Amino acid sequence: MLDAHHHLWQYDANQYPWIEGTSALAQNYLLPELIENTTAAEVTGTVTVQARQTLEESDWLLELSDQCDLIRGVVGWVPLADPDVTDHLDRLAQHRKFKAVRHVVQDEPDDNFILGTEFNCGIAKLKDYNLVYDILIFQRHLPQTIEFVDRHPGQSFVIDHIAKPVIHNGRIEDEWQHGMTALAERDNVSAVKISGMVTEVTDSQIDEATLKNYFEESLEIFGPERLCFGTDWPVCLLRIDSYVDWANSVRGYVADLTEEEQYAILQENCEKAYQL
Repeated sequence: MLDAHHHLWQYDANQYPWIEGTSALAQNYLLPELIENTTAAEVTGTVTVQARQTLEESDWLLELSDQCDLIRGVVGWVPLADPDVTDHLDRLAQHRKFKAVRHVVQDEPDDNFILGTEFNCGIAKLKDYNLVYDILIFQRHLPQTIEFVDRHPGQSFVIDHIAKPVIHNGRIEDEWQHGMTALAERDNVSAVKISGMVTEVTDSQIDEATLKNYFEESLEIFGPERLCFGTDWPVCLLRIDSYVDWANSVRGYVADLTEEEQYAILQENCEKAYQL
């Protein structure tokens, strides 16, 4: 298994204001913890993803990847709306494990941020460096995201956390289903991560059948050739007990698929999407 999405951080309340001090996330999650958890889950490779919007963190993640063969790719952050973004891309793209860029669009106060002129000028430069763009949005941003993807037909996109649906136990959201169906029609959407679902559940208890239904809907929409296993560890620990728990859940979701389909979702699609 190849984990297409996890984070690492050295916890500092000032650097991570979105983490409550009493949270399970308010501690260090570094290479020793990553190795311990992936070993327990029999995960043999990972892609680590930015959690802060700083160039310093992008550099730090690349340094960690140099120390750890387990990390096969890095999704970093650059100031895409900055006119000088190419200076940063020139430098970072020289690292063989720098595979993609992400901006935390979900936290922007303007729901139309993803359509902004300066931001899109930065996105248009990524293909020159053979870099993927990871799309982090909530379900409500799907209409703008479809327009955004259409503006960049030559750019490869990966959807994080199945576009963060509003998950209510016992049902599938029509708005999410329609938006994802439209995105699936775009060939430049190369992968969708089966990750981050547990933290989008609105109910006090998680209904495993509902999560499996979201997986099956994603499978129906995008096919086994575009889904990727990811954990969103350690953020997933806000709702589940361990890294292993989510890995085992996804193993259960794919259990009835063919061996080729399982391999695609658990490893191969991530390798292709990020050119690992």
